[in-house]
Amino acid sequence: MSERIIPPPVAPVGRVTSGVAPKQPTRAPEKGPDFQKVLQEKMAPALKFSAHAQQRMLHRGITLTQAELDSVQEAVARARGKGCRDALVVLDRAALIVSVENQTVVTAVDAQSMRENVFTNIDSAVFVRNSKN
Repeated sequence: MSERIIPPPVAPVGRVTSGVAPKQPTRAPEKGPDFQKVLQEKMAPALKFSAHAQQRMLHRGITLTQAELDSVQEAVARARGKGCRDALVVLDRAALIVSVENQTVVTAVDAQSMRENVFTNIDSAVFVRNSKN
């Protein structure tokens, strides 16, 4: 018994598993718009009028039909889709300056005054066609 026993070289064999599949890391759900913010926007009145705009409309005799209000709301939605902040919305009988971000009519101008005015602090203009034409 003079033979020596030489053990084979030892090499790492990798990860040892217990027979259970490894748990895959879970991905966080993709972040969408804040639910509370979307809900408040949907529940809030679609278009507000500032005190200044109400005063101007009263003083200048500007009244808007429901169809015109709907057209203005659609124009504001289109402006928001383009990334506008402050828009001039031009109707047949009036023009409104609207804060698109706040969905608030800031001021109103009648048709006669539109010819004489320079509109400042706007980044866009939306022309609304009368639905009868």
